[in-house]
Amino acid sequence: MTLEFRVQHDVDTDAAPTPSPSTRTGVRGLLDRIAARRAAARVRRLEAEMLELADLERLLSGARGVIERGWIQHAWFAYVDEKGRTRKASSAAAMDVAGRPLVGACLVGAVVYAAGGPHAVHSQPVQRALDVVWHALAVEEGTPVLWCPAPEIRMGRVRDLTSWNDAPTRTSSDVAGLLLTAERVAVAESERIRARTVAPSGA
Repeated sequence: MTLEFRVQHDVDTDAAPTPSPSTRTGVRGLLDRIAARRAAARVRRLEAEMLELADLERLLSGARGVIERGWIQHAWFAYVDEKGRTRKASSAAAMDVAGRPLVGACLVGAVVYAAGGPHAVHSQPVQRALDVVWHALAVEEGTPVLWCPAPEIRMGRVRDLTSWNDAPTRTSSDVAGLLLTAERVAVAESERIRARTVAPSGA
């Protein structure tokens, strides 16, 4: 089952709701206008975060599809070379996969592949998606995600995910299940942001 998660807008994203223009004049009117602009900017920022989470949910769903087609351990990718042989590629040799049929991936490799392939490994969508996957593995579901860890912490988390994937008792169902949990985490984050968007207007 793929979770679908849609961002609902009554207006265009670039036209965030703004309060009615203040009728006050002088300094108070200026302060009202500044406050209105800040509120509109906040709503636009929160809407952008929701759209990013929608993209992350789709990326994670795509990674789950990669795992369901073929899962491996102790390498990032399994692919078919020009002679029809199945080869494995580690993270260091990930670019060998470019343009070749993929037959399997590990947990991290599946996220990278779903984001567009090895060239996307350092992109923000991959880094954010791996943040969500690690959160799904290590943190109680329902807890807010802590974004943008320090680079050394993020690398440590990638090692955590790799070790978990390569455990002797691990199965492809375990990996697909973790990615499904990560999808739910992305949905929960979006709902949390939606609540922050709606609260000021309802006050």
